Amino acid sequence: MSTSFDPASATIVIVTFNRSALLGRALASIGTMDPKPGHVVVIDNASPDDTPEVVERLSPETGTEVVYRRLETNTGGAGGFSAGMETAYELGSEWIWLMDDDVEVLPDGLERMGAWAPKFRHIQGRRYDYDGSEFYWQYRVSTSLGIPIPFAPAGFDDSGYREMNSGCFEGMFIHRSLVKELGLPDPRFFIYWDDTIYGYLASRRTPCVIVDEFVLQRTREIKQWDMGTRHLNASSDMYRYYIMRNRGIMAHYYRAHGDYRPLMFAIGTAATFSKELIRLAFVERRITKKGWGNLWRGMRDGFALASDKSFEIMAPLAD
Repeated sequence: MSTSFDPASATIVIVTFNRSALLGRALASIGTMDPKPGHVVVIDNASPDDTPEVVERLSPETGTEVVYRRLETNTGGAGGFSAGMETAYELGSEWIWLMDDDVEVLPDGLERMGAWAPKFRHIQGRRYDYDGSEFYWQYRVSTSLGIPIPFAPAGFDDSGYREMNSGCFEGMFIHRSLVKELGLPDPRFFIYWDDTIYGYLASRRTPCVIVDEFVLQRTREIKQWDMGTRHLNASSDMYRYYIMRNRGIMAHYYRAHGDYRPLMFAIGTAATFSKELIRLAFVERRITKKGWGNLWRGMRDGFALASDKSFEIMAPLAD
């Protein structure tokens, strides 16, 4: 791309569920931004707490227009980001910046992201972890295995960026032209692998990059296994189910684009299953019948999904 970046053309999309205190911190951080985005879209996944009141109270403090959209049911992160991207697109946003409710935006975050906007259409910034340490995100995925590559270099060279073939909805900065080409994120994932696949699709269309710019700070402490530069975070039984089940959806996307290798993908599925057992044993320090059972149930349902010949991937957006 070659046009200059206008901050007012950007929309921040925050997806939230039942975490009004964290959402309040995210909205307050937008008030400190310079420059500010043209809009903030808050997608509420039918939170049972006081989220509507928090949005109403803090919206004036952001210093920009806040669009609040409450969904009728909890559609998970995947459904929330799909609805958020749709809302931002309909607002006419040129740039859409996606994030969860458990981060704060650094004051110069939009300026830092915008500096790369004339060159790329899909940009991922960096973020600090809860304790202020540098968070490492696995930005490269083996398409044949369908799993992140854990030894992708963490450092940056003089270019200030590394090309990626994945995505992360905690910080994805994407241009509307690319959203139009790809269509909306697939809400059927509910949680997990949705952003991975969306980033994979984007990388087939245009160079996608993670840049050496810290723009977000995580505000929620997560139990993790510290392995130096890399960390293994605690999860939940629900996540474990969808981690395995959604590989069936992934298979359809890889198959549609000629990247599905059944044997290699099966090895990747086995590796994912093993990783979740390690997470249970070394991070959460518990291997329960429910946790183990959700992995098996998710893998079973994933096989059924992968075999569903009626499944259709998301279509590009119409004008």
